[in-house]
Amino acid sequence: MNVELRHLRALAAIGDEGTITGAAAALHLSQPALSRTLEQLESRVGVRLVDRTTRTLSLTDAGQRLYERAHLILRQLDDALTETAAGVRPLRIGFAWAALGDLTVPLLRGWREAHPGTPVQVYRRDDPEAALRRGEIDAALLRTEPVPGAGLEVRALYRERRVAAVPDGDPLATRPTVGLTDLADRSVVLCATAATTADLWPEGRRPHTFSVANVDEWLTVIATGEAVGVTAEATEQSHPHPGVRYLPLADVPPVTVRMAWPRTPTHPATLAFLRHLQAMTGTPTGTSGV
Repeated sequence: MNVELRHLRALAAIGDEGTITGAAAALHLSQPALSRTLEQLESRVGVRLVDRTTRTLSLTDAGQRLYERAHLILRQLDDALTETAAGVRPLRIGFAWAALGDLTVPLLRGWREAHPGTPVQVYRRDDPEAALRRGEIDAALLRTEPVPGAGLEVRALYRERRVAAVPDGDPLATRPTVGLTDLADRSVVLCATAATTADLWPEGRRPHTFSVANVDEWLTVIATGEAVGVTAEATEQSHPHPGVRYLPLADVPPVTVRMAWPRTPTHPATLAFLRHLQAMTGTPTGTSGV
């Protein structure tokens, strides 16, 4: 099977841009040339990768899988060339909401002091797990379980309590704690990448929910009184808001904070960073695969 880098770049651009027109512009190719490259790739792998009509374009399931692997391969190639010329690059850590809350700054300062030759760069991503699969980051801090079969190593670090987020001035805002029943008659706003909140309520007693794309929209919806929210306590540390009050949620299980990374690490300092995290959070050593 003779698949070339240009084929992978074509599929990666198509998935990124969502149109042949946008992908061709990103690659500085004509649209017919890009379409021919895609057809060559589909012919060589023997499966359709893109469903396209005159109006829409979407990756097939096989196309989505190869799209993510293509990004990973291209990123690894870029990293290898960069490291050849400039030495080891920074370790890239991704997170969706709040990293490790009030532990974040001590963690990064401690790493810098202990490993001055290996800088860490942190990236907020709406979907850090997907960014990890595409090779955009080397490890991710997660509060949801990764998709089974994703080829990741995962380590549970610690558990943190959940809190309710309510508008400042709401009748609930004066309480020391709240329970799920206090929120059941409200609209509850969810972040698109934090999929565990709605399942906290028993079947048949779940509140009305709707989703927003990111933490900034989530905070705005709550502050304006449109909804309430449920989140991990690290959000209170990382995202204080004058219009939002965070209250302990008394009757729900805590959230597990995890670190995930590819089974074949993409950076030589990945496991050293895991050990640093474990020391900071008091986590026993060991790993589990997903």
